[in-house]
Amino acid sequence: MTGDRLAIEVSHLTKRYGDITAVRDLSFTVEPGAVTGFLGPNGAGKTTTMRMVTGLVSPTGGTATIGGQPYGRLTHPSRTVGAVFGGNAFHPGHTARDHLRVYAALGGHPDGRVAEVLDLLGLAEAADRRTRGFSTGMRQRLNLATALLGDPRVLLLDEPGNGLDPEGMAFLRTLLRRLADDGRTVLVSSHVLSEIQQLVDDVVVIRRGELVTAGPLSRLAGPPAVLVTSPDAEALAATLTVGPGPVPRVETVGAGRLRVHGWDAPGVADHAAAHRLRVHELVTEHTGLEQLFLRLTTDEVTTR
Repeated sequence: MTGDRLAIEVSHLTKRYGDITAVRDLSFTVEPGAVTGFLGPNGAGKTTTMRMVTGLVSPTGGTATIGGQPYGRLTHPSRTVGAVFGGNAFHPGHTARDHLRVYAALGGHPDGRVAEVLDLLGLAEAADRRTRGFSTGMRQRLNLATALLGDPRVLLLDEPGNGLDPEGMAFLRTLLRRLADDGRTVLVSSHVLSEIQQLVDDVVVIRRGELVTAGPLSRLAGPPAVLVTSPDAEALAATLTVGPGPVPRVETVGAGRLRVHGWDAPGVADHAAAHRLRVHELVTEHTGLEQLFLRLTTDEVTTR
């Protein structure tokens, strides 16, 4: 391992359960200093992959390493990797403080770290409450507090936003961004794409256990389009698709509305003015994560 910046490297990872292949020849890298979204439909193999990275599931083939080492060879695993895989392992009679003290002792972490993570996760006021009375959102915070006991440089979080209210989601986004900005490696799976879009720098998308694409979200989404509303939409479309110069791709998306790819809004406005055509509205339209996800993971995408 080199320094404190530890990448997750998955290479040709495969997992079979009898005749079912849950993960097939999967390769990708999660870089430190960024939040990476791990996305795919239900049953795509996300949780299985994350469990193989943390040694909870043995791969049929391939490797998964953290800072160049398999999880099983890490000298102090809980000081290197923190993981949340949904559910919980809370004794209903234990308080949050009790729970964290047990896991701190198991990981060899100082007892003082318990108070630190309780405060970090906003659980200090609930520290002495029995976990049986915790809401789903509080349980999620306690799961994350447990994962952070060892102050790890790598985090793997499977659906960490489940059960969080808007305030909780905003808190989670801020926390994970701060951890990534500190040079940590953060891999997050989630079905709440609107929230993930506000958080992630990179994405890894899988489908049926295979890699679909991986890379910076800004690159995968592509350049924005321009949505135009005009009573002269038909004439505008005709003039846009005639040279000279670069010819944009133009879609008709409804009565009096066009989507223009390849030009920016000022370019469309100047062109319309030069041809004395009316424009009532111009909107720069960025590809949302949900649109990108559906485009990459469905068999057929119908466009107008």
